[in-house]
Amino acid sequence: MWFRREQKNRRLHRGHVLDVKLRSDQVRATRVRMALILLLVPVCTIFGLYLLWRTGEWALDKFVYENSEFAVQHVEVKTDGVIAPDQLRRWSGVKLGDNLIALDLTAVKRNLELVSTIGSVSIERILPRTLKISVTERDPVAQVNIPRAGASGGIAVAVFQLDADGYVMLPLDPRLCVVPLAQVSDQLPVIAGLNVYQLQPGHRVESPQVQAALELIGAFDHSPMAGLVDLRRIDVSLPGVVVVTTGQGGEITFGLNNLEQQLRRWREIYDLGQRMNKAVVSLNLAVSNNVPVRWMETVAVPSASPKTVNPAHTRR
Repeated sequence: MWFRREQKNRRLHRGHVLDVKLRSDQVRATRVRMALILLLVPVCTIFGLYLLWRTGEWALDKFVYENSEFAVQHVEVKTDGVIAPDQLRRWSGVKLGDNLIALDLTAVKRNLELVSTIGSVSIERILPRTLKISVTERDPVAQVNIPRAGASGGIAVAVFQLDADGYVMLPLDPRLCVVPLAQVSDQLPVIAGLNVYQLQPGHRVESPQVQAALELIGAFDHSPMAGLVDLRRIDVSLPGVVVVTTGQGGEITFGLNNLEQQLRRWREIYDLGQRMNKAVVSLNLAVSNNVPVRWMETVAVPSASPKTVNPAHTRR
């Protein structure tokens, strides 16, 4: 009896163990299936998105970027200055036949603005086959002459130009222009005393003396002194002042502020000299009271040369 009872208990225990193993295997299989599902869902999603992206990319290439209907046939160039439109087209880097939609307009704009005489550029696509480029050029109002060692061992002069805001430019090659520029450099006032390292084409000179000199040049053309004397040279090497040398041999010192008022005082002193039959040799307008002035006889004073129109300011 004891033997049989023991055998029965062993069978019951074995069945319980088998049942536990079976349920454990089912749980493990379920977990594996869930893990596979959780892994396959993002993989399939990513693959689907990649397939969709590649399909869209192929469609754009096929129907837009490689579509001959969008090939550039016209590059319209408009400028407010003197640079020839054909030269501007070459600088832009755009070629006929390029895809209008695929053009990198930022790169085209940058290509043109790398030219120091160009101030700003706007670009517009006109579908299906036209690119429109509008250019604003910088006008030179002064020049800087920097002596350098020439290739043959002599001394050569490197010429830079400044616009009214102080941006540095390299002079344009006359062959690139639609109007002659042969006399432009001869008419521009020369600014002297600059540090050569300040002259970076396309960059602005921030010196207060240079900015005052450029403001003086602009104000002079509308001042009471316009047409009476010529501004030939402006020295900006001294702190707090600019020193003007005129074509009539006078040396006029200006403070950096209230230039229009100083120009009016200059005219008053000039008129006083005319009444005395004298001309100004030196004048310090930076002094507010008891202005120092030296005179000479007007017989020795050359007259002001007639001012001609600067072709660089002729707008088209």
